[in-house]
Order: sequence, then structure tokens, then C-alpha cells
Amino acid sequence: MLLRLIYDDSLAQAAYLIGCQETGEAIVFDPERDVDRYIELAAANGLRIVATAETHIHADFLSGSRELAERVDSTVYVSAEGGTDWTYGWLNDRTGGGAYEHRLLVDGDTFHIGTIRFRALHTPGHTPEHLAFEVTDLGAGASEPMGLITGDFVFVGDLGRPDLLETAAGVAATKEPSARELGKSAVAFLEFPDYLQLWPGHGSGSACGKALGAVPQTTVGYERRYNPALQLADDTDAFIKFILSGQPDPPQYFSRMKQLNRDGVPVLDGLPHPEHFAAEQLAAIDSKKVAVVDTRGPQKYQRGHLAGSIMSLGGVGFLSSVGSFIRPDEDIVLIVERDRLEETVRQLIRIGLDRVVGWASPSTLAVALESIGGGVCLDTVSPGDVPAMRDAGAAVLDVRTTVECEHGMIEGAVNIPYTQLLDRFDELPCGEPIIINCKGGTRSAAACSMLARSGRTVANLEGGYMAWTAAKQDDASRTPQQTS
Repeated sequence: MLLRLIYDDSLAQAAYLIGCQETGEAIVFDPERDVDRYIELAAANGLRIVATAETHIHADFLSGSRELAERVDSTVYVSAEGGTDWTYGWLNDRTGGGAYEHRLLVDGDTFHIGTIRFRALHTPGHTPEHLAFEVTDLGAGASEPMGLITGDFVFVGDLGRPDLLETAAGVAATKEPSARELGKSAVAFLEFPDYLQLWPGHGSGSACGKALGAVPQTTVGYERRYNPALQLADDTDAFIKFILSGQPDPPQYFSRMKQLNRDGVPVLDGLPHPEHFAAEQLAAIDSKKVAVVDTRGPQKYQRGHLAGSIMSLGGVGFLSSVGSFIRPDEDIVLIVERDRLEETVRQLIRIGLDRVVGWASPSTLAVALESIGGGVCLDTVSPGDVPAMRDAGAAVLDVRTTVECEHGMIEGAVNIPYTQLLDRFDELPCGEPIIINCKGGTRSAAACSMLARSGRTVANLEGGYMAWTAAKQDDASRTPQQTS
């Protein structure tokens, strides 16, 4: 048996290629949408992909199962659990007509890829239809499983959050019943033997849990000892309280991912091939009609950028910011280095931002900015300026997570997490400018760029909430003689 982890750092997402070297057949679990990577990896190992499997209907990325079925005619294995609301709606809608080769699985069902046996296990809680997959290498003479593909059920140090149907997909009054189901799944999980390896669907940085570890795999025994949620599995009330507290605010695009993965991800006609924009084309862009995504980083962006362009965050924050600031029907132009262009395009299509029509390098942007007088700078304010500005009519917006704000906010500030601004414009505070803060000033700078594109007057709080609290402490520590 061959097992390969294909990890996407931008989404902290894990797909798994498992192949039978005896028959040359392979399956991919939880593939992303740019499937050429899996096809090439299989071929490099003398394998051909004959099947895909989904642990559940994902909320954080677009599945590649349909794409692989189109490209290599693979069989699709998906859940039949969870009820009619979570039935896959695209299996009989093949391009050109007809159905994809597929099999709907319920708890205990098995199938084989070569000499490898897979057994589906219904593990509801994160989602109603969620499956884990037990993997047994019969070709090696094993009669017991080696490991579990756990999807978003068990992570390293965490369990998959049960609140996303309510907080991301908008299905009311589901988070507590889902948490209860997750607790039952956790109790059943603890019956597995300690030696069993666990191959989870995400790592640190994913919004599908609150405390995911940064190592790629674990074991039942390790999680039994050190996973705090599993240690509470026998106490239902304590488990529900723990698992629902402290969960991060989901990005705006999660609900769209959920709907498309259930009803049918559009089939790609290859990767987008954006046009290279010259400096004069950049300078002429109407950024209200075209989303210009500037990937240079916060310091360079703040010193000068195209009016209305969006500052993206780095790392796992890239898709959280861009995916929350741009709608899928918008054309996109990227400011990105040439050697990062293809990977950036791939990242965007993984969350359905397919309309990447152009790109330009930072050096080309510099020429464009010079031709229009240097572009615009991001306005900033120091903590000491805030009181006077508020007296003059300014408002304060805190774009940190709800959990962060529970530990303190600037008095009178309104909290809307930056990942949810696009759908909560009607909750923006009245007043101009809107002074925006996060913890240290980076997420708030990105939020400033998004709101400035919409026509609001904004300013970034230098140093964020940390600088604000430090300034307040300095004021409080001064003696009367120092302040007189």
C-alpha cells in the first residue's frame, strides 16, 4: 500500500492518495478542485486514480471529486447518511448527460481499491452526513485496520467544530444538537485500539476547529490521552459547553462552499490564464468594477497602492481575507510576483474565485503608481488621536474575532470580524472616518482596504488594540506631578 499526504498550506487542508501497488489503482480522499496535482502524483508512483471519496460536504474549500470524475472517469464514494438536506445533488448531472459512476455509503459499508479495504463509519457532529474511513491493507496480510481517514471529525488535539451548520450555513438551532451528536461519535471513537493511526483533514490554521495541532497525523492512543475534547466525552453537558466555546468566526465564503459542494461544483476548463497587464492598463482600472488584489504585504501596501485595491493577508489569512472581501462574480486582477502567480490562481479557484482576468508584478505596479502621482496611502491614527477624533464624529470598528473581543474592546467600538464584513455592511457604525482596529494592525489594514473600496472613509489604528491598551496603561501609571 502507498499513502501520500497532499497538504495545502493556504487552507491547512489535507487530501490523501492511497494506492494499491499490486493492481496500480488509487483513490483520493477529500481532493481539492485543481486535480492535476493528484493525477500527476499518482502517475509518478505508477498508479492511476480510479476513485475519490468524500468524508463530508465541505465548507472551507471546493471539492475536486466531480472534477476527477470528469477527467479520469473515477468512481465517487460519498455519504448517504445525514438526511435529505445533506444529499449530494450532482451525482446524476454529468457534463454531456448521464450520471457519474458512484456509490452512496452508510455506516459499515465496505469497498476495495485493489487489495486495500475501506470501511465507512458514520461519525456525525461536525456535519450530519460525516464519514470516517477505516483502512486495512489486505495485500500485506493484515486482518485489522492500520488507520482512519478522519476528515473533520478528529484532528490532532481537537475535534471538528459542530456549529458551522448554524454559524456558516445559516441552519438555525443546530449547533447544540450537532454538539450532542459529536459527543456520541467521540464516545464511540474511544472504543478503537490505541495503535490505530489517524489521518485528519486539517491542521493548524484551519477554521474547522479551534486548537488544531501542527503535526500531520496522530494515533487513537495519543488523542485519548491528550485531546481535551475527548477527555470530556463522557460528560455530555461539559462536552457541549467546551466544544461550542471559543470557536473562530467562519469566513464569509463558507456558506457558498457548502452549497456548491452539495449541489455541484462547476467543472473547470483548466486553470485560468490571466492576461499580463502593462502599467498603463493597471493605472486605468476601475477598482469598483474589478477587484485588484495586492499581495505585496501590509507595509508596502500602506506606503502606496492603487485606489480601491484590496490588501490581502499572507499565509492562511490570504483566502480568509480575499474570500471574505470579493464576490465570485467579480473579475480579479492580481498584483503578484510571476513565480507566485500560478499558486495564487490555484488558491483562488479552490474557493471558487475563478474570474482571474489579469495580473501584474509589483515592479509593474510601481511604474503605474508613479504615472498617477504615487497612488494612495492608507490613513493611520495613533491611539492618542482617537479621543479627539471621536469627539469630532469618528467611529471605531473592531475587526477581531468575537472570542478576542470578549477579553476587552475600545469603549464604544462595534465588533464585526473582518471575515464577515461583506455581508454585514448594514451593521457598520455611523460616523466618519471609521477607525479600524485588530490586535496589532494587520487584519485591520486589510479591512480598511475593503471598506475604502466600498466608498467609506477609514483609518487604521497604529499598533491595534495592543497599542491602545499600552497607551491606556501608560496614562494610568503617570503621577499627578507628571500629568500637571
